[in-house]
Amino acid sequence: MGSEKQLGSVKLEEVLRKRELGQALNAKEFAILAGVSYSIARQWFRLPGFPAFRGFVFWSDFTEWRKEQFRTDGKPVPSCATVPTHSMGSAPSVGLPERAARILREAG
Repeated sequence: MGSEKQLGSVKLEEVLRKRELGQALNAKEFAILAGVSYSIARQWFRLPGFPAFRGFVFWSDFTEWRKEQFRTDGKPVPSCATVPTHSMGSAPSVGLPERAARILREAG
């Protein structure tokens, strides 16, 4: 991604490998895969319901989120990911992207 300084150090081959392995992507890596600028990726990461968790997103969670946003009936799908995780008491995985919640459940 030559013209954008923030993405210059990100190597496409490494990002593609992370996607294939199902690893989390940071905003710069996500921008490369999504074909958007770094500033747009950062905006998406701040959208309510976007499946980012602590600055990372799994590509599979993003594709599911994207499908939900563009359902054929045109109505947006309510997302439980807009619930702040700090207000959930004993259920910290509620409201997280599916993959992040599963990782936390498996770690606990």
